[in-house]
Amino acid sequence: MPSENYTQITEFLLIGFEFFPSVNRFILLLFLVIYIFTIAGNILIILLVSTYRHLQSPMYFFLSNLSITEITFTTNIVPNMLKNLLSGGGVISLNGCFTQYYFFSSTATTECILLAVMSYDRCLAICNPLRYASLMNTQLCVHLAVWAWLAGFIISMFTLILLYRSSYCGPNTIDSFFCDLTPLIELSCSDMSLVKIESFLFASLLTLLPFVFIIVTYILIISTILKIPSSNGRRKAFSTCSSHLAVVSVYYGTLVTMYVVPTQNQRFNINKALSLLYTVITPLLNPIIYGLRNKDIHRALKAHFKKSYNIT
Repeated sequence: MPSENYTQITEFLLIGFEFFPSVNRFILLLFLVIYIFTIAGNILIILLVSTYRHLQSPMYFFLSNLSITEITFTTNIVPNMLKNLLSGGGVISLNGCFTQYYFFSSTATTECILLAVMSYDRCLAICNPLRYASLMNTQLCVHLAVWAWLAGFIISMFTLILLYRSSYCGPNTIDSFFCDLTPLIELSCSDMSLVKIESFLFASLLTLLPFVFIIVTYILIISTILKIPSSNGRRKAFSTCSSHLAVVSVYYGTLVTMYVVPTQNQRFNINKALSLLYTVITPLLNPIIYGLRNKDIHRALKAHFKKSYNIT
């Protein structure tokens, strides 16, 4: 614990993207457009799934939950980032910083679990279609979704409690565009050994295990796909699987790099680039890859436009 002579700071300064002042307005516009499309795409998926009966299945139930996490995840970070880009930096209170980190961590954890649950759902549907309806029933779907959300918010609470018990005496400058765990650990004048151990264990558990589980399920899916007699069917299935795996690999890969195997000399500019992948880019890709490329979503979207604009 720090000496009582130290003054506890009450706010942090988020530097953001100070190394690119000449293109700040362009980056601001780009991220604003990405944010709008991300929110619109995810809201559209939620509305379609809740409106059309042929989308009210386990696959789309989990997809709508994923969309909720993406909306919460990006709204927690991007609007404040845009404000700071516009002003060239921003101040955030200590409690505000902890709150932002908590919602970032909890929704990211929930998303990691949901992606694994979605891969399990697809594996059951493709590899065991005859028993799929009885295995993946409504009760199990609700339980899996609830546990994913509870796990995210409860697990992240442990880190939040440890952060609240820590002291911050200065400096108070965070070289990032949001309140992430690494700078909060580095800026603390308390002993953060327990926080480091706890965060490493949870990060390893919640990224490596789901990612390995997803890889195993897709191996099973691909082995089943290879038995499809139609070459066109195999090609479509492989295209879907490869796009899903690409997004999952980028998401889990950046999380593992940032929180499981960070190097001592890792530069903050690299961290910012990696952070952008999972806070800005991946939430935009998920509704496109998982939803808007899906033929059932397309059918619902066409029906929605026909109904809205009286198109026959």
